[in-house]
Amino acid sequence: MSLLIQSALPDSSISHFVHSFWMLENNTGKDIPSTILPNGMVDLALMNMGSQNWEISIRGLDTVPSAINIPVATKMFSIGFKLLAVEYLLGDSIKDVLNGGKNLSDEIWQFEETDLNTFENFCSKATQIIKGIFIENIDNRKTKLFDLIYSSKGSLSVQELSDNVFWSSRQINRYFNQQFGISLKAYCNILRFGSSFKPISEGNLFPDQNFTDQNHFIKEIKKYSGVTPKELSKNVEDRFMDITAIKKFNK
Repeated sequence: MSLLIQSALPDSSISHFVHSFWMLENNTGKDIPSTILPNGMVDLALMNMGSQNWEISIRGLDTVPSAINIPVATKMFSIGFKLLAVEYLLGDSIKDVLNGGKNLSDEIWQFEETDLNTFENFCSKATQIIKGIFIENIDNRKTKLFDLIYSSKGSLSVQELSDNVFWSSRQINRYFNQQFGISLKAYCNILRFGSSFKPISEGNLFPDQNFTDQNHFIKEIKKYSGVTPKELSKNVEDRFMDITAIKKFNK
């Protein structure tokens, strides 16, 4: 018995909106205490905790580590959305679910039982649903803004981003606060933190994502994870699922 984790990247046709697909299944025979780390994604999840009913929920951005419990026999599929999806796919602000979540109806996200038999089936159906959503013309400034944010892993300053997309920093921050509940700078800091997961999981405890120095690196890691980079790397008892997943995929 084990904890099964799988992930997959989206095809290029939906990569502006989707960061990745995930599946988690707790077959360990016991509940698993875990910690959600801020990673810059908005997660739509389908969860079954050993019953016949699947629940659909949306989780907003996380800005602090959150302790959770993964009950025995839980099976979960999720779509990790990039922020552009919030306005153009989900169609609503997520500022009310900052560091939290809420249940959704299955009006749009209609998955059949066969779609949830395998991870491959889930990814295929999720991609089909996303491609079928009618999307109005996307603001080119927003497309370029998010492309720059993600390609730089949050390392560009607010002013640099503003200058590149010809959109005032004041207007960008208003958009971020209204749509996501945080400022652009706060989001970039979270992305930079998330980009440190892979090197930390490999035992690299020195900054390589434009942190000012070692002290700044340690301070930021503790701010968003609650522990030092060394403790995060050790990941005792697989407490941090993001680190556990990366270590599994790097084997």
